Amino acid sequence: MTKKLVSEFLGTAFLLATVIGSGLLVNNIDASNQSVNLLCVAIAVGGMLYALITMFEAHSNHFNPVVTLLTVAQGNMSWKWVMPYVLVQITGAITGVVAANLMFELAPVSIATAARTGYGQWIAELFATFGLIGIIMTTAKHKPSVGPQAVVLYIVGAIFATSSTCFANPAVTIARIFTESGAGIRACDVPAFVAFQFIGGIAAMLLFGWLNESKVKEKSAKEAEIVPILPLPTQREFSSALN
Repeated sequence: MTKKLVSEFLGTAFLLATVIGSGLLVNNIDASNQSVNLLCVAIAVGGMLYALITMFEAHSNHFNPVVTLLTVAQGNMSWKWVMPYVLVQITGAITGVVAANLMFELAPVSIATAARTGYGQWIAELFATFGLIGIIMTTAKHKPSVGPQAVVLYIVGAIFATSSTCFANPAVTIARIFTESGAGIRACDVPAFVAFQFIGGIAAMLLFGWLNESKVKEKSAKEAEIVPILPLPTQREFSSALN
């Protein structure tokens, strides 16, 4: 379990360092071209996320409290490990933010003032997290070999498709309080984001759990179909056949 917790810490730290660092770099290069900046951040985050999922696959690669909740709900982890996982994920995420700030010679910690609020962004977070959990559950059930690729492509797409630019992760959301950059979020805006992320995640667990379960039941029903047994020949019919 120590190796799992260390993996969660490192993975979440590198993920946040990429989220914040890529944003700071492209802003330094050309702050005026926001569309290109967003594209660069999406590519950087997608590439790093795929590498991290693959790197820590042998130990643990949640990097997200909602994914940890899903793992427990599916019976793959004990409830007693939820709090250690979440604490390590949040600590790792904050460490990644501090590392990004230092790489660009900023104050290690600066409290964000960027406002991110309103029902549009809340719905965006619900939508983004719902889709993320749906992708994870469906690929894990039916095509696990493409799971990492599907998650990465979804995140890259959701960054462009959502008004919130797809946080979809409570640990990421909390950590982004500690950077005064374009990727930051005011502390007062965090509770609503986190609440809608969990609502989206739980809704996905229920819906996709039902969808996957119905598929399994359908398959089991087909496999359990009784093959009709042909009637045995009578003794007279058997004797006639021999003659």
